[in-house]
Amino acid sequence: METKESVIELNSTLTCPKCGHQAHETMPTNACQWYYECADCGALLRPKPGDCCVYCSYGSVACPPIQEGISCCS
Repeated sequence: METKESVIELNSTLTCPKCGHQAHETMPTNACQWYYECADCGALLRPKPGDCCVYCSYGSVACPPIQEGISCCS
């Protein structure tokens, strides 16, 4: 039986909800990122209620622990 190894995507595009600026970032694999400062307008992004990090709230790809099916903040 063949097993398919899951590939974790480490790159995500964060989109600022205030100004719409997009930034391509590499996500950390060893910690949640709770804050991110927009390079365009300076807004401090924080996770939305129920999300574990800014990548899960504003990124094009969920953070690595969520992609693996585990909680990143436990």
